[in-house]
This record gives sequence, C-alpha cells and structure tokens, in this order.
Amino acid sequence: MKGLSAFNKLVYALNLVFVILLLIACTVPYLSVKFLPVLSFLSLGVPVLVGVNVLFFIYWALRVKRQSLPSLFVLVLGYFVLGTFVKMNSSNDQFQTDDLKIMSYNVESFNEQGWKERKNIFNAVRDFVQAEQPDIVCFQEVSIGMKKEFLDYPYHYLKKISGGEKVHLGVFSKYPIVAAKTVTFPNSINNGSYVDIAYHKDTLRVFNVHMQSLGITPGTGVLGSHSSKRLYKRVVRAFKKQEEQAEMIRRLIDDSPYKTMLCGDFNNTQFSKAYHLLKGNMQDSFIEAGSGYGRTFEFFNVPLRIDFIMADSAFEVRSHKHYDYRYSDHYPIMASFRLKE
Repeated sequence: MKGLSAFNKLVYALNLVFVILLLIACTVPYLSVKFLPVLSFLSLGVPVLVGVNVLFFIYWALRVKRQSLPSLFVLVLGYFVLGTFVKMNSSNDQFQTDDLKIMSYNVESFNEQGWKERKNIFNAVRDFVQAEQPDIVCFQEVSIGMKKEFLDYPYHYLKKISGGEKVHLGVFSKYPIVAAKTVTFPNSINNGSYVDIAYHKDTLRVFNVHMQSLGITPGTGVLGSHSSKRLYKRVVRAFKKQEEQAEMIRRLIDDSPYKTMLCGDFNNTQFSKAYHLLKGNMQDSFIEAGSGYGRTFEFFNVPLRIDFIMADSAFEVRSHKHYDYRYSDHYPIMASFRLKE
C-alpha cells in the first residue's frame, strides 16, 4: 500500500475484507452446512458482496491503481464458480403454443389467516392462473381448504396430510397425471411431492418442493422477539434441514426413470448448498432464458430469487418469465420447455 494516503489505505483494507468474504462465499455451495454453519449466511448476501466489490473495483480503476486487481479477480472467479444473478440478455418471456409451460407459485395459503389487508386473494390468484394458461401449475403453501375445482384443469394432485402442521402442496395439469407421491420431510412442516405426467408419447416426472423455511419472514414478529443468539441457532437449524431435504430430493431425481423437472420454493438462493444439491446437472430456467434480476421474494425490501423451475438435459428451455403479481409474499414464475429430438 505504499504511496496511498491514509484514507485510501483504510479503503483498501475494507476492500480486502469484502474480497475475502466473497471468496469464502464461493466455497459455500460445495461445503456441507455442518462443516462451518456460519458460512451458510454468506449465501444470502452474495449480491451485496458482488455489488460492493464492483464499487471498489471502479473506485481503484478510475484512479488507475493496481489495488483494483483483488476485486477484479474475485468477481471473475465468482462469475465462473457461482454463476450470474443478473441476466443482461433481451427479455425472453414470450410463450409459444407448442411449448410445455410450467408455473411455480407459493401462494401463502391464499391469505387464509387474514394476515394481509387484500381480500379475495383466492379468486384473484385463480383468475391470474387462468389468464396465463400454464400447462402445469405447482403451488406451494396451498390452504387446507383448496379443492380440485379451484382451477378448470382436468387433472390434479392435492394430497391432504392429516395431523401436525404440515404445509400443503398442489399440482394442476392439463395432461394426465398417471402417478403421484408426497415426499415427507422428517421433523419439518415442509414437504415435497412428485407427479408423473403423460405428455404426448413420453412420461415426465415433475417435482414440486417447499424447502425448510428460515423462520425469519418479515412481518411475523420473529426478529424482534428473539435474541440474536437464538435467531442464529434457528437459522442454522433451517440451513441443516434444507441440506438434508435437498439430499432426499436429489436421490429421488437421480432414481427417476423419466425425464425430470423440478420447481418450487427453495427458501434459499442459488448460492446455497441446498440449491447446488437440487440443481445438480439440471438447467435453471432463469439462467438459461431469463432476464433482469429475476427476484421472486423480498426480504425487508431486498430482492431475492428463491423460487426456481428446472429441467434435465432432455428439455430445451424456451423462455422464462417472472411476474410483478403480488398476492402473496412470493412472486409467481413461469417457464416453457420443448423436448429435444
């Protein structure tokens, strides 16, 4: 740091801290949460770490200083290791008639408990889905009272789990559902499911998952009523459960005899261990065909992408769209696919 003013020495020292944090974040998807739980928190802050390093790089580059190199190095490394969370390509959200369209939407129980001031959410969500006309709809957090008549779709899977406080899932399809199963996550209110769908001359297996919540949803009062130590332990437990649940779903995907798709609320970002396990070699529809930031959830006004649609290599990803349709704490997403020849 020879030749730098005292102020710039301080700036550079702070710069190196953020370089190291982003460098550590690059390891998170490849390390078990059990190894060093505190590292998992970095997966939630990668966009911030990237943004700060970009600012540091610009600061030093404008001064033509070699101090710009550490941030440049970790930004390039992060791009290749973690991937991008902003897609600069032109919008590809037009859906063709012949493509298979699948929607994923956490509907927050349709405001069944009256947490929001909005009324008639049940009807509003139904009208939205009917207008968009996806071929397959995967809902998370459906209300216990949801019935097959909710959508004018000929096929559905709405398994009611008796006892406990399980959060329910729902799948509606325009194509025949020939088999279906609920995947129960132990010691969790969350769960997953899959449906086997007869699509033209093929059978597709579509997984619908709702991964362990971190339990710190804004507006629930949790943050204000718990000590920092208790909150830390709570979130670490959730990270560990997410990893265990992701391993369960990954084994089922690997054992699938059919072409496979996966969608749902992962309750974590693309920089997490859970996402890394779930994705495997599958294609993330946003990465392949999305545009912009792709946020599906806001945590204290910080946009995050925690809802995903994926497909294995048998599919061509044709388009991806995220909606500004706020009748839940999540935003819906839809993607379209075409089977490769």
